[in-house]
Amino acid sequence: MNGRISVKYDGKRDSAGLRWTHQLQNDEILLLTPLGQTAARIYRDDHEATLDESNRHYQDKDVESLMMQVLGWRLQLDSLHRWVLGQPAASDALVERDKLGRIAVQYQDGWEVRYLKYADDKADSLPTRMQMSRPDLQLTLLIDGWEWNPK
Repeated sequence: MNGRISVKYDGKRDSAGLRWTHQLQNDEILLLTPLGQTAARIYRDDHEATLDESNRHYQDKDVESLMMQVLGWRLQLDSLHRWVLGQPAASDALVERDKLGRIAVQYQDGWEVRYLKYADDKADSLPTRMQMSRPDLQLTLLIDGWEWNPK
């Protein structure tokens, strides 16, 4: 997935380009500068998570703990890969749907995920703009494009 992310946390606002490669056993997230250069790289697999930025290297047991350690906030990457596809991440998610049956809002694990725009007016279209929030954190995700690799 390619896109842009905006983060509001602790009275601060930040934004970056985003390139996320998700596979069953690992994830790689590149946060990009406005000129497309890599500002930070987050990688996780079944064993650990790492975050590299400039000359600094961080690692922890999982990406959520790593993000809390480095950024002070966490995002549930296990849920996010389902959310960006317009799907509930768990059966206990509370879901509100639009007239086409697509998710308009879902509530899960303290998160409110709002689907602000879909690619088109088809029932199976993918989200292109969404907002994920908790009481102390708000993320806006703009999805510019998808690359599918069936491997």
